[in-house]
Amino acid sequence: MTASLDAMASAAARDRPSARPAVQLPIALQANALQALCRQVFAFRLVMIALATPVVLSRTAPGAPTHLAGGAVLLTFLLSYVLFREWERFGPLLLRHRWPLVVDWAFFGGLLFLTATPGSPLLLIAVCTPLLAGIVYGRPGAAVYAIVQAAVVALVAEALTLAVLCVLAGAAGASLRSLLLRFGTAGQALLETRARRAVAEAVQAEREHLARELHDSLAKTLHGLALAADSLSRTTDPATLRRQAALVSGAARRAATESREVLDDLRRDLDAPGVSLASELQARIGPDPDVAELRVTGTLPVVPSPVARHLLAVAGEAVENARRHAGAARITVEAAVDAPDLLLVIEDDGRGLPDDVDLASLSGAGRFGLVGMAERAAAIGARLHIGSRPGGQPGTQVRLALPLSALAVGRGV
Repeated sequence: MTASLDAMASAAARDRPSARPAVQLPIALQANALQALCRQVFAFRLVMIALATPVVLSRTAPGAPTHLAGGAVLLTFLLSYVLFREWERFGPLLLRHRWPLVVDWAFFGGLLFLTATPGSPLLLIAVCTPLLAGIVYGRPGAAVYAIVQAAVVALVAEALTLAVLCVLAGAAGASLRSLLLRFGTAGQALLETRARRAVAEAVQAEREHLARELHDSLAKTLHGLALAADSLSRTTDPATLRRQAALVSGAARRAATESREVLDDLRRDLDAPGVSLASELQARIGPDPDVAELRVTGTLPVVPSPVARHLLAVAGEAVENARRHAGAARITVEAAVDAPDLLLVIEDDGRGLPDDVDLASLSGAGRFGLVGMAERAAAIGARLHIGSRPGGQPGTQVRLALPLSALAVGRGV
């Protein structure tokens, strides 16, 4: 931001009765527009001086008057050019102090006094000073400079029509300034409204996300726990009681795990670029390589946090099932990129499952973990297969294939 723009912004903020520092962009935009208008005024003056100079010099008496008029025209032209070319440097000075515009008016007033005659093209440039004063200083500055400039034009060149134009130019400059400041105020109010709305939408999205997580995992597990606990009072068979007690115990542990997952997700930094899948998988499967081993092939991409949450939940559930239900002595977790997919394969050497797993029957038997795995895979657009290991080997294989394209939009999961 240039110094001129900062000064313009400060002046614009002072003109607004209820300016708030929270959102400064509209003030900067309106200050930029005011700055552009000021430069256009000086550009118009430069063009008119260049066009009027031959006419002025041709109507001036030869000798000293011509030299004097030429010098006045040259000084005025140079002053206007410097202000046009170096506005970023001299603009703040013009905004902080009133005397630079007085000097500019004195130069131009002297030029009119020395060269202006009725019908002179230089008279058209007289409107620039009150116009500039209105843009920079508002109504008070426009009133002072418009009256003074109109008086000079009326006395020197007897151009009453142009004197009226000077007054109108001052009013136009002040009106333009007021209009731009009003646009800035409206723009700032709009930005603040959008910011508040964005915060409210973010809070609502987080609430919906938390509700979805609780519904998809913890609520179903607790429901299964309640069903298993209710069945305890309806039987006296020791074997059935032991089986139902095991279901209750497993569901309670699963509920505790899912609660920790939800809390970990809430604590996760949403601005983080992503999750290192290999390190998170190692943390999920445990530190003992004799029981569960992680194998990573190639370089895994950084996975957005929402996608990683589902991938890790699927892997964690598969490892937990192999440990508690399959009687597995060996578990392997493999992660690799097999274009166009990111593959996650969990295998164990336990009792195994049928090739075609019936999720409805598993849910009825209290095995909500496998149902949750399928739902999580569907949520991120992944393909999930749960069945026996290939080649007739004993045990279970859980194979998840996630398209790499899903990682690009994973933050919206």
